[in-house]
Amino acid sequence: TIQQHHKLQPPKGTKPRARAAPPTADSVLFEDTSSAAPAMNNQAYYTPGYNMGPPTNDMQGGTGVDNLFADPMANAAMMYGSSLANQGKDIVNKEISRYVSVNKLKYFFAVDTRYVLKKLMILMFPYTHQDWEVRYHRDTPLTPRQDVNAPDLYIPTMAFITYILLAGIALGIQKRFSPEVLGLCASTALVWVIIEVLVMLLSLYLLTVHSDLSTFDLIAYSGYKYVGMIFTVLCGLLFGSDGYFVALAWSSCALMFFIVRSLKIKILTSLSSDSMGTGSSAKPQLRLYITMATAIFQPIIIYWLTSHLIR
Repeated sequence: TIQQHHKLQPPKGTKPRARAAPPTADSVLFEDTSSAAPAMNNQAYYTPGYNMGPPTNDMQGGTGVDNLFADPMANAAMMYGSSLANQGKDIVNKEISRYVSVNKLKYFFAVDTRYVLKKLMILMFPYTHQDWEVRYHRDTPLTPRQDVNAPDLYIPTMAFITYILLAGIALGIQKRFSPEVLGLCASTALVWVIIEVLVMLLSLYLLTVHSDLSTFDLIAYSGYKYVGMIFTVLCGLLFGSDGYFVALAWSSCALMFFIVRSLKIKILTSLSSDSMGTGSSAKPQLRLYITMATAIFQPIIIYWLTSHLIR
C-alpha cells in the first residue's frame, strides 16, 4: 500500500495538472456553421453557398395553377368563355360580310410593285397610254396585278396617308401645325371623297345607268386625285406659288383625261335595259354629262384641299 501511495503522488518539484473544464459556447474557437445555415434560411435570410436548389412548387405558384385546372368549375367557365368569344367573332364577321365583301375587298388590294409603278405613270402621263380596256376572264375582271387598267384601292389609300403626312410637314414649315388642324385636314379630304361617291351613285341610279361600276370602283377613281394632290403640294413647297400652280394645272389635266378615258368605257358604252324605248337618244348625252362633271370636279377638289398648304 505504501508503494501504491508513492506511485499516485506526483514527483517533487512538479505542479499537479488541472483538468480542463468542458468547453462553453463563449470559448469555442471555430464556430460550427453547418447547423446555423438552415436556421438562417428558415428566417428568410440569404446565405451565399446555401439554398441553391430549384424553387419549389409553392415558390413557382404551380400548386395554384394545378388547382385551377383541376377545378371542374374553372374548366367549365373557361370553355364557356371561349365559346362566347367564338360566337362573338362569328357575329362580327357576319355583320361585316353583310355590308362589305371581304373577298371583293381583297381584289382591290391585289397589287404588286410593277402594277403600282405603271399605274402612277398612267396617272401622271395618261396621254401616252393607248389601251384602256379592262380585261375579263370568264365574266370576272382580272386583278390589278394582272391588268393595269383595273381600279385598285391600294394607291388611293397610300396616297391619302401620304397627303396627310405631307400636309403636316407643310403646316410645320409655316409654323401653323397643330393636331386639330391636321385632323380637320384629314377629315375634310375624306368627307369630300364620300360626298363625291354618293353623288355619283345617286346620279347613276336616277338615270338608270346599269354598269359594272361598284362602290369600290367609284372610291378608287375618286381616290386617285390624292396622287395629283401630293405632286402639287411637293412642287409648291419646293418652287413656291409658281410651281404650285404649274403642278396644279398639270395634275388636273392629267386626272381629267384619266377619269374620262376610264369611265367612258364603263358608263358610255353600257346601255340600260330601256334604252331602246323613248328618250334613248338622251341617254348617252346624260351619261356624257355625268362623266364630264366627274372629271371637272377633280381640279376643284384638288385646289380646295391644297391651296391652304402653300403660302
